[in-house]
Amino acid sequence: MTESSASPEDPWVKVEYAYSDNSLDPDDEDSDYHQESYKESYKDRRRRAHTQAEQKRRDAIKRGYDDLQTIVPTCQQQDFSIGSQKLSKAIVLQKTIDYIQFLHKEKKKQEEEVSTLRKDVMALKIMKVNYEQIVKAHQDNPHEGEDHVSDQVKFNVFQGIMDSLFQSFNASISMASFQELSACVFSWIEEHCKPQTLREIVIGVLHQLKNQLY
Repeated sequence: MTESSASPEDPWVKVEYAYSDNSLDPDDEDSDYHQESYKESYKDRRRRAHTQAEQKRRDAIKRGYDDLQTIVPTCQQQDFSIGSQKLSKAIVLQKTIDYIQFLHKEKKKQEEEVSTLRKDVMALKIMKVNYEQIVKAHQDNPHEGEDHVSDQVKFNVFQGIMDSLFQSFNASISMASFQELSACVFSWIEEHCKPQTLREIVIGVLHQLKNQLY
């Protein structure tokens, strides 16, 4: 008796067919699906992180420009050339640069003023020391200087010089016309006001005054 071929309805045939090379493994399909979902999820996370970082950078730049407009006085002033429009970033930067340059100039000016004041303070300290030495010397020698020339004697010397000059002036000046007067004045100055001439006048006045005093 010949052994009959297996029927497709045979349950063992179904099991063998299910695990044959031509069949699809359900577990493999789930693995590919999960792997693809993981890849898509990683890309989404990277894209989301990049977007968040870019947004933070833009927010930081915006806060920086807002701070500049608050700090820089010229950014708060109304610019009639642009009306009530919001200041552009380029204008904010330019106004900030101008303000920094202004501050540098003011700083340099203040440093020069401080240097000048320090020199003045040093000069005053030197004067203070000199006056203290003069006062101390006067206290140590209270009678020193009592024989100094009085103001009257100084006036007499000045009067003698002026009288001598006026005599030569009166003898040399012509009053015929203003033009002639001007010419005579310049000639008199060149002739009678030379250092040597003035020195001789002063010596003569002092000699005369000395004879009067003694």
